[in-house]
Amino acid sequence: MAKQKEVKTNAMRILDVMGISYTSYTYECEEFVDGIQIADMLSLPHEKVYKTLVAQGSSKNYFVFVIPIEAELDLKKAAKAVGEKAVAMLHVKDIHAVTGYIRGGCTAIGMKKQYVTKVAACAAALPAIIVSGGRLGSQIELQPENLLKAARAEYADICVR
Repeated sequence: MAKQKEVKTNAMRILDVMGISYTSYTYECEEFVDGIQIADMLSLPHEKVYKTLVAQGSSKNYFVFVIPIEAELDLKKAAKAVGEKAVAMLHVKDIHAVTGYIRGGCTAIGMKKQYVTKVAACAAALPAIIVSGGRLGSQIELQPENLLKAARAEYADICVR
């Protein structure tokens, strides 16, 4: 019997090309579920699972923020981190057009364009974090430093305390 081939996402292919190791997780998912539900489905510790958010600055530029699933993005800190007067969350209906990904499958790795990307500073203390794999039903675990490299990101203090 033939072994079923793993379906790679664009994010996974980028990591492969860069020589970055990761672990992929898959789960059944027909529509958007939040990060907390995904962590619970996969029995993953909440503090390791991160979500990817996209915002637009007052300059009309887009910015990507990667934060823990149980945290909230501090819009003032986020704006300061990217040098904007203010940022506002991107409307759900615009996510695909801006990123190339759909809600629930959005990852900072391999978006349609390279946007300024900030990862919550608390990730630096973890040996590994888990982010969307680039489609519904897919998560990837990798070292935070490797996420920074693959997404051309930097750490920033961007979460509500």
